[in-house]
Amino acid sequence: MTDTATKSPVDIRKMANAIRFLSMDAVQKANSGHPGMPMGMADVAAVLFTRFAKVDPTAPRWPDRDRFVLSAGHGSMLLYSLAYLLGYKDVDIEQIQNFRQLGARTAGHPEYGHVDFAETTTGPLGQGIANAVGMALGERMMNARFGSDLVDHYTWVIAGDGCLMEGISQEVVSFAGHQKLGKLVVFWDDNQITIDGETSKATSEDQLKRFEAAHWHTQAVDGHDPEAVAAAIEKAKSDPRPSLIACRTVIGYGAPSLAGTAKTHGAPLGEAEINATREALDWPHAPFEVPEDVLNAWRAAAERGTKARRAWEQTVDAEPADKREAFFDFVAGKLPKGWERGLDDYKKKCAEDQVKVATRKASQQCLEHIVPALPQIVGGSADLTGSNLTNTKQMSGVEAGHYAGNYVYWGVREHGMAAMMNGLALHGGFIPYGGTFLVFTDYLRPALRMSAIMNQRVVYVMTHDSIGLGEDGPTHQPVEHLASLRAMPNVLVMRPADAIETAECWQIALHTDDQPSVLALSRQNLPTIRQYTPENQCAKGGYVLSEPEDGTRDCTIIATGSEVQLALTAQVMLNNVGIKAAVVSMPCQELFDQQPTDYRQQVLGKGVFRVAVEALSTYGWEKYVGDDGAVIGMRQFGASGPADQLYQFFGITAEAVADVVTARLKR
Repeated sequence: MTDTATKSPVDIRKMANAIRFLSMDAVQKANSGHPGMPMGMADVAAVLFTRFAKVDPTAPRWPDRDRFVLSAGHGSMLLYSLAYLLGYKDVDIEQIQNFRQLGARTAGHPEYGHVDFAETTTGPLGQGIANAVGMALGERMMNARFGSDLVDHYTWVIAGDGCLMEGISQEVVSFAGHQKLGKLVVFWDDNQITIDGETSKATSEDQLKRFEAAHWHTQAVDGHDPEAVAAAIEKAKSDPRPSLIACRTVIGYGAPSLAGTAKTHGAPLGEAEINATREALDWPHAPFEVPEDVLNAWRAAAERGTKARRAWEQTVDAEPADKREAFFDFVAGKLPKGWERGLDDYKKKCAEDQVKVATRKASQQCLEHIVPALPQIVGGSADLTGSNLTNTKQMSGVEAGHYAGNYVYWGVREHGMAAMMNGLALHGGFIPYGGTFLVFTDYLRPALRMSAIMNQRVVYVMTHDSIGLGEDGPTHQPVEHLASLRAMPNVLVMRPADAIETAECWQIALHTDDQPSVLALSRQNLPTIRQYTPENQCAKGGYVLSEPEDGTRDCTIIATGSEVQLALTAQVMLNNVGIKAAVVSMPCQELFDQQPTDYRQQVLGKGVFRVAVEALSTYGWEKYVGDDGAVIGMRQFGASGPADQLYQFFGITAEAVADVVTARLKR
């Protein structure tokens, strides 16, 4: 969207200076923050939001708004200044004045859900640009489903040198070029400065050639020349490729002594330097004061977006009622009525047939029922489709020019995949899931953490979940991974024991719209250990799978995943020597911990000996077995060999469980 015919009577440079002084004043008052980037990129931001970006502060979340991502999130005062100047109600002058203070919405880095203008949480460098690629993909995919009248918007990004240095940027830049995401425009704040000083200390690559090699449209402009910036944006919009505009800027622009130095990056300028900057830029106004004509010009610029939104609403109102309903249900991520019937039928069939199947295969069989029922589902894998079993016969690939598909071949880009899935979820309308091996959660962990921080429904299908993957050896056998994932707040970590539990874990993941889920799935075949129940027993995190006949117990065996079968075998062995054991399946510790105390005590057995068994790290199980209990699992890295031999070698067997119980109770 552009409006070059009507120009504001207020000079664009004055409008940019409003950003600069709000930013430096807020950082100074907080005695903390990063003034340099907002001061350097103020001219670019002013051009973008007065002439091109399609946003409406009076309806901040309308579906066809442009998305703006401040990937260089340390420069958060740029975003907050824009929000205030454009008229977003949740960022008033008091919020600007309370920047970085406890309880204020204006956090040190932009936080999704705190302010309406923040489309994503940024701060960890590289995550923002990766989210933006996911958003741009989401726009094209939704456009393919509903047409350009309803979906036609841009994703704009401001990124710094740090964003482009982070390895994740290469993953997503390559992906965006390959997918020809032409409505993605990245402004690179090319100020040649990072915290350590000149970028030449650490890098000498030609970023324009790098992006060109990834099939991007590239330009270089003076970031302090508004007309040059506007012309570059026009060219970017007319090119079918994603665009990089390298904006040569001066960090801390306008500060007489500190401009162009690393000293402006992450510290207040000081009162004397700010006063000198006021004089240098002819800004004779008190701290946090924006002259009326400048503020009015910004608010008038925002009206362009309001007009665009109203015109869009008229277009939507003219659509048939069924299309409107389908569109808004899609945008809201609303699950259709009856979508779970297929999963319930699947559970019945698994119980009847007593199937023996790897939970990764069971997951694929569940997806055969889920995908046709949920139009919002978007699957994918980081080049492990045949191993993760994340594709189904109903799915088609998402490709440049074929965005109507629902399966993404992410390539060997685990980190990028996870961050782009966050972008898909944040865009709205899509429920993304993506697969790799559980051991490679180490590669994607920063993006998973952002899923959790932002309360996003993203499903991580992590297969090859233990030493049971066998011959690939210790580099591929996860040990510490579930324990570390369980330590992360706001993540559901689920390790189902059979096909029925797998179906129930998928139900939980899809119903949970405010946090991500990790499904840890086996490579090896596992027997069905459950009978059919319409109730989702996994929803409580842990439950009594098998109780002694008389209802009393001497001990409790707790297990997850493939080790639940070991626990059941140990139960029989113990019963043969007169020890009554109950078996508890605990697919999700997080959900179990949320249950009432009485339920948890009933499941675990009050006052009885407890032993937990899991073919992963023993760390964390102490809270369930207690000081007098025992944990059987991995205390070292794995080894290469057939799975059954590995279980024997590491002592993760039914015999080992029975022996530790017998030794404790018979002594």
